[in-house]
Amino acid sequence: MARTADEARKTNIETFQSKIIPASGTISNTGVSSGYQGVTTAIDPSAKILFDMPEPDRKELAQRLKNAGYKVAVTGKYSDKLLSAYSNAAQKAAIQSQSVGKVFTVRQYLDQETASRIAEGTTGGPTSSIQTKISTPLEGRTLINKIFEDLLGRGPTKAEFDKYYTQVTKRQKDMPTKTTYSGGKTNVVNQTGGPNVEEFLFQKIAGTDEAKSRKVFGFYDIFKQALGVD
Repeated sequence: MARTADEARKTNIETFQSKIIPASGTISNTGVSSGYQGVTTAIDPSAKILFDMPEPDRKELAQRLKNAGYKVAVTGKYSDKLLSAYSNAAQKAAIQSQSVGKVFTVRQYLDQETASRIAEGTTGGPTSSIQTKISTPLEGRTLINKIFEDLLGRGPTKAEFDKYYTQVTKRQKDMPTKTTYSGGKTNVVNQTGGPNVEEFLFQKIAGTDEAKSRKVFGFYDIFKQALGVD
């Protein structure tokens, strides 16, 4: 028997999702406590992804969902309403990916829908999101090592790394990047703020006595070369 269009679409979505989402599992709990009995339920991959997501990332996702037209609270807390909106967006992203033959992430789909709403003037005014990016220890070490080598000709000690990494992450938390979307005839996206950690670290390390001394000796060596003195 030939499948209907809806049945074919459902099969395509399930096939696509199986490639990017782990297979479902089950949780079995038959214990009884205070009159409540557990049941065996299937794991919802979208629910697990959303529940395991760090709260700042969940808050950013909620803001993106809201910008795209979903009615959700931007708190960073897990809720059924947030899960429903996220699952809906994930399904639509999967349908679009299947339709055009190109993978669209949920983030890309939501940004696309936000831009469309702004262009149509249906957002009810500017919308915005605040993004905080905290460097991992590996990212921090790469940056701090480079600036130490450039300014001091050596790598940092553990104590120095700990000191500057703490300062960098605090600055990143205190100075998030704010993205504002405004509509009308022209779609405008403005980004403000941000920690600029490279310049921050450079100024901090360049202000140390060791860096100042190295700079003075460097100028002295150049001066001696100009005079022809060994």
